[in-house]
Amino acid sequence: MKVRIGIGGGGDDLGPEKMAALGRAVSEGGFDSLWLPEVLSRPGPDPLVGLAWVSGACPGLKIGTTMLLPGRNLVWLAKAVATLDVLSGGRFLLTFVPGLAIGGERQAVGVPPSERGGLMDEALPVLRRLWAGEVVSHEGPSGSFTDISVSPRPVQDPFDVWLGGNAPAALERCGRIGDGWIPALCTPQDAADGKKVIDEVAATHGRAISPEHFGVSIAYAPAGTDFASAPFTPLARRARGRPLDEIIPVGLDALRTLIESFLDAGFSKFIVRPLTPPPDWRPELDALAAATGGLQT
Repeated sequence: MKVRIGIGGGGDDLGPEKMAALGRAVSEGGFDSLWLPEVLSRPGPDPLVGLAWVSGACPGLKIGTTMLLPGRNLVWLAKAVATLDVLSGGRFLLTFVPGLAIGGERQAVGVPPSERGGLMDEALPVLRRLWAGEVVSHEGPSGSFTDISVSPRPVQDPFDVWLGGNAPAALERCGRIGDGWIPALCTPQDAADGKKVIDEVAATHGRAISPEHFGVSIAYAPAGTDFASAPFTPLARRARGRPLDEIIPVGLDALRTLIESFLDAGFSKFIVRPLTPPPDWRPELDALAAATGGLQT
């Protein structure tokens, strides 16, 4: 398998020069790609706008996002995604997520968590048809339109869409309509169990997901981090009762060890990000490159 490590940015308000500097540091550090998340209620750029900027400033850099799908206008989204894939030279990586269901984000998404899965089931097949160049008519909760086609089309053909989420319904959805899976806040055993479910569901629908298309998003904490402190309370609520240091490595040595455990479980694509954005990305990425040296193949 080809092992690739991308860098997750976001969480801070990077200006145009800092954003371009981050892109250059990712590329020059030997990392695979730069990822920006979409979390509406937290600091950080809109991922499509931010990635368009950094792609123009750093030609050749692969870019990616974990992006909200529920609540989108499908024609707008299809056109925006295709445009970014064209402008980046076919280097845009996309993972759709249902969005967080905690804190202010729950309301900011604008769609109740109980309805998000159904909207993803409805929306993704429509998006695939638009990206394939079809003339599409659609009537449903995600929108209604007649005889619409989208131009430009993505450079990547077909345009792969990976899915996030750890819940049983998310695993079933990925096996049924996804092209790959990137969970977060999970152990290697959790990931291996989820992969098994996804592969089984895919087989029952007469399809298979490439073994190259399983990855993990990993947040890591600085050495000496105390997870008992108050700022980590929201993370604790998402950890489903596990100690946080089982799913968030503390220190770069622990991060490498965790990545190696995921490799043993059959996962080869990684998005890693510091739990708190560093004041200067260059030394952070230099240290990360040294700690993960030799893992990428």
